[in-house]
Amino acid sequence: MLSDPQFWVAVAFIIFLLAIFNPVRKILGASLDAKIKDIINSIEEAENLKEETQVILSDIKKRQNEVKIEIESINKNAKERMLILEAQAEEKFKEQSNKRELLASAKIDQITRDTNTSVQQHITQTALEAAVNLLKKKLDQNEKQNLINQSIKDLGNIFKN
Repeated sequence: MLSDPQFWVAVAFIIFLLAIFNPVRKILGASLDAKIKDIINSIEEAENLKEETQVILSDIKKRQNEVKIEIESINKNAKERMLILEAQAEEKFKEQSNKRELLASAKIDQITRDTNTSVQQHITQTALEAAVNLLKKKLDQNEKQNLINQSIKDLGNIFKN
């Protein structure tokens, strides 16, 4: 057996495998450890982004609820104002002759349009203020200026139409 060349080839092969095993194992282990660290870092970054977006989402929902409450209050006030104005117009209508009936109706329509326009302007202003506050917190100076300039242009185009 000791004089058999196949035995010595097998012994040399086993020694070769044992000699190669440790460095290969260390290289593979280091490579896998680096990959694991990269994956863990990516997961942590994704979790941080998720947490940030959840905070932003909750802030947006809170602001949305505040705006909704304010809109309801504005609508309630507008309805009360419209009811008062309608009652006044109704009294005048009863007192006036048939000749002034058309004039009173026209005044009520105009007041309603003015009230709706006023409510829309207030809602727009409130929404703009909320957007500006949000943007002030999240954008740097250059992005803020670019966004303001574009918004002014868009707003001008909207009012022209």
